[in-house]
Amino acid sequence: MSTIKLEVATMNAAGDAASLDQAAKDFLAVRPQLFGVAYRMLGSAVEAEDVVQDAWLRWQQTDRARVLEPAAFLTTVTTRLAINFAQSARVRRESYVGPWLPEPVDTSADPHVGAERTEALQLAVLQLLEKLSPVERAAYVLREAFDCPHRQIAHILETTEANTRQLVSRARKHLAAERREPVGPADHRRLLEVFLDAARTGNLAVLEQVLAADVVSYSDGGGVRGASKIPVFGRTHVSKYLVAFAPRFWPAAQVRWTEANGQPAVVVSIDGNAVALLSVDVSAEGINRIMWVMNPAKLLPYVATLEG
Repeated sequence: MSTIKLEVATMNAAGDAASLDQAAKDFLAVRPQLFGVAYRMLGSAVEAEDVVQDAWLRWQQTDRARVLEPAAFLTTVTTRLAINFAQSARVRRESYVGPWLPEPVDTSADPHVGAERTEALQLAVLQLLEKLSPVERAAYVLREAFDCPHRQIAHILETTEANTRQLVSRARKHLAAERREPVGPADHRRLLEVFLDAARTGNLAVLEQVLAADVVSYSDGGGVRGASKIPVFGRTHVSKYLVAFAPRFWPAAQVRWTEANGQPAVVVSIDGNAVALLSVDVSAEGINRIMWVMNPAKLLPYVATLEG
């Protein structure tokens, strides 16, 4: 009798191992997309990894024999977890010291971060998406970044297809009202090069030429690094701010071109330590948004690159 029980236990253990192995394969196959959804929802790679890890734990505990489409199931779980996380993240960011900017990701290895469309990945877009409700943001991300059908999004969000279309439409209108049509990659890079040279040399005339009239400069130091705790608005104020800033910051700095969220960016380092990542949003009217990511925690991927 004991021999029979031992054989059954061994067979069950082998079956469980095979089942878990298949679960891992199904999860890893869709993991880039899960991270891509969570990151666009939260604007933080660290928080997105937490959500994806939670999704994996739930996947292990699920009766997977009843799941017909693992990718759709996992996308649903991840999106709902990200919505819940976003609601608590809003509260935390209300106490953030200074302007909050999304955590940049180095997209040189994966230019889409799990998606086929890149617009909902750009730092400027992620910053604007913070103004949406978590559900509106989820609808926009699933539709615009992952081309999910409205019916699938409605199921994920537990709403109607008609309401889903309204959520996506409201999100699009919000972005259109807050952001001008961006220029192409070549013009974006060219203007960033001109801006960087003018900022480093304190060339007021050139800065006033490349900045849009209503430009805004954001510095995210998170209360850890010395950075402006309020945004700087307008061409005149931003230009003068950069000129005054130049002799104190740039002489000891080295710059290296990189890629952040699918667009060219610049890593600024001093004595081999990354101190800022510079990114801009550009339209036909010039540079509309300057983003200085200076929080050390958000620069970790680029510190690793420097060390490598």
